[in-house]
Amino acid sequence: MAVVDANYKFLAVDIGAYGKGSDSLVFQDSNFGQRLQRDELDLPQASIIDGYNGPVFPYVFLADEAFPLSDRIMRPYGGHNLSVHQRIYNYRLSRGRRFVECAFGILANKWRLFHTPITLEPENVTHVVKAACVLHNFIRVRDGVHFEDATSYQDFHDVEFINGTQRHGRTVRDNFATYFMSPEGELPWQMSKI
Repeated sequence: MAVVDANYKFLAVDIGAYGKGSDSLVFQDSNFGQRLQRDELDLPQASIIDGYNGPVFPYVFLADEAFPLSDRIMRPYGGHNLSVHQRIYNYRLSRGRRFVECAFGILANKWRLFHTPITLEPENVTHVVKAACVLHNFIRVRDGVHFEDATSYQDFHDVEFINGTQRHGRTVRDNFATYFMSPEGELPWQMSKI
């Protein structure tokens, strides 16, 4: 499991969980997930979006349905009967989440050992994956971003935070959905993508 920036660099990785384990439990048990839940990550304070006369927005992590909705984790709206606002929000969220999917694809295609089972002891596999992530980041800095890099997809399952943070997360998500439909936040092509 990883946190990735807009340059396809791994900012945080959690390596070592068995593939058959639930991704939601991997997230809950990860150092990152626990520190995020306890608000110990030293994230920037919420701020206004320049030119938009709306609420302040917290800095958030973009995630899929496996992750808990909170004021720091934005996940898509679920269901099939979504409003236009909700569909636009889901589209914009998926555009941002592509960086994570691409980072894993770039990593796997650069280090082809990830295309086959790794026949090492589990503790050695952890070291190999960490080393590959560090080398990946080094190459991203050295070579920059190339949009012809490959993509891949990682799937996750539902997880919920405790302490009622989901209720506040819904408000934050709704504020982002409203912003994405405002003149200041909309993209010219977004209506044709839903």
